[in-house]
Amino acid sequence: MENTWLLASLWLGLALVATLAAIALRISTALSEILVGTVAQLAIGAYFGFAGLGAKAPWMTFLAGTGAIVLTFLAGTELDTASFRAKWKETVVIGLVGFFAPFLGCAAAAHYLLGWTVRSSWLAGVALSTTSVAVVYAVMLKLGLNRTAYGKAILAACFVNDVGTVLALAFIFSPFTLRTLIFVATSAAVFALLPWLTPRFFSRLGNRPSELEAKSILFFLFGMGGLAVWAGTEPVLPAYLIGMVLAGTVGKDHVLVRRLRTLTFGMLTPFYFIRAGAFVSVPALLGAPLVFLILLLAKMMAKLAGLFPATKAFHYRGNERVYYVLLMSTGLTFGTISALFGLSHGIIDQTQYSFLVAAVIGSAVVPTMIANFFFLPRHLLPAAAPEPEPEPGPAGLEQA
Repeated sequence: MENTWLLASLWLGLALVATLAAIALRISTALSEILVGTVAQLAIGAYFGFAGLGAKAPWMTFLAGTGAIVLTFLAGTELDTASFRAKWKETVVIGLVGFFAPFLGCAAAAHYLLGWTVRSSWLAGVALSTTSVAVVYAVMLKLGLNRTAYGKAILAACFVNDVGTVLALAFIFSPFTLRTLIFVATSAAVFALLPWLTPRFFSRLGNRPSELEAKSILFFLFGMGGLAVWAGTEPVLPAYLIGMVLAGTVGKDHVLVRRLRTLTFGMLTPFYFIRAGAFVSVPALLGAPLVFLILLLAKMMAKLAGLFPATKAFHYRGNERVYYVLLMSTGLTFGTISALFGLSHGIIDQTQYSFLVAAVIGSAVVPTMIANFFFLPRHLLPAAAPEPEPEPGPAGLEQA
């Protein structure tokens, strides 16, 4: 299809269908968009071929990439710095264990059980090492646990886990050159400057109809993303870190965050998630379902094996401990970003990508359902948990 406007209308129509399905089925909107993208590509591709959905069009790639970058930034702004400082030992240890256990375990399973190459196995380890901050935040907010020390500790550990994933994606698959050194030095300077510059700049010149704040943030996200690509790494890496360093400033400006969410969730991320689903090969999944099961079980078993001892060391017991571990076993956004990175750079093929994305989607659903149905620590719930706000932070993608 060559008509850009009709193609864009088709994709936003698919996004609308996905949203309605998520509301009706009470599932994640992001998950619904991925599934709708898979079904749409299967149906439309049967008549027009893969190009019929236009997933490889340059403008489509740009919109999807922008959605991933801004979503990653918003996820970073949700970091509770006070909780992190109060429990930094716990969050760092559990977060790193939550990364390394599935990273090594899934890479080994992909290589030794599935016969994947070394590079594709490492990519599988990265994609399945994640913890979905968005999924966990949605659960915390709905139950009111985000206001408790317990919930804040889990969220902080999720951030550490995902930082490990993003850094692994950058350093394993990107050559270390002079460009890398320039990127690291520039990033360090920008990350140090932004927390000081941003509040002063916004207080003096912000709160105008021209949306100076949003333009300023997008300027830094695109600029650092472009520098990351020039250095041979992934643009979501600086976006996540910019979000983290601005968590105490931009993250507290609820009006600005709300405007960025509207742009991101209403326009950009549907292109990202539907496009991610469009690359899934249903025939490949149906032809070898055991591969999907091996990858999903490898992630969950590795997470459980690593996190149960780690949480015990910090005196979690009973349902508190199991619930903590199961929520840390979820995955979605960074898993699909990593898998799509591998497909785009020729590290994995479309069949392997399909298996990885299917396993990532499974990890977003299965641990969360088990945790909430069987191991919810009800004694920690606030007396009157508030109803969730519509589209709360990056977790708006994860709610019906």
